[in-house]
Amino acid sequence: METTPRLNEMLAAHHQGRADVVNVDLPTVKLVIFLLEDDWFAFYGEQIKEILAHSTVFFLPGCPPSLEGVINVRGDIESVLNLRSLWGYPPTPQPKASRILLAQGEQIRSGIRVDRVEEVTDIIENSIQAPPHAAPEHLRPLLLGQFSMGSQVVSLLDVDRLFAQNLATPEPAHGRV
Repeated sequence: METTPRLNEMLAAHHQGRADVVNVDLPTVKLVIFLLEDDWFAFYGEQIKEILAHSTVFFLPGCPPSLEGVINVRGDIESVLNLRSLWGYPPTPQPKASRILLAQGEQIRSGIRVDRVEEVTDIIENSIQAPPHAAPEHLRPLLLGQFSMGSQVVSLLDVDRLFAQNLATPEPAHGRV
C-alpha cells in the first residue's frame, strides 16, 4: 500500500515528536505480600530468602506459642515464628495456602508462618507512605510504611525489627490487628 507524501510528512513529524519524550524509570522495590486472615502485610523481598510450602515443623517443648518449632531446610535447622500467635490472632487450623517465609535479618535467620502469600511484586518506591499514627500499638515499631495494592492497604514490616521485638519480649500480650 502506497502512502501519500502528506501522510509521510505527518508520520515523520509524529516520530520526530516522540524523540522529545523522555522515559523516566522510577525506582522500584521488590516486596513479598502476605495475609494473616484479612490483614495485608509485606516484607522487602531482599529480606525473604525463600517461600516454603508443606514443611514439617517439629515442636520444641517449653517454647512460647509464638515459636511454632523448627524446620529442616536442606540440612539447616531453622526456627519458625507464628505471627498469628505473636500478634493475638485466634488459633485456627493451618490453611492449605499457609507458607513459611524464610527470612534473613542482619543477625538472625528464621522462618515466619503466614496464612497466605498473595504476591511477590515490584512497586514504585515512592508509593510507600509513612506509617499511620493510628496503627495498632504492637505493630508501630515494626512498620516501615503503607501502600495501596488495588483496594487493599498493605503494611510494610521490617524483618529485623520483628526479630528484635520477638527476642526482647518472649510472649507479648497483644490484641488482634
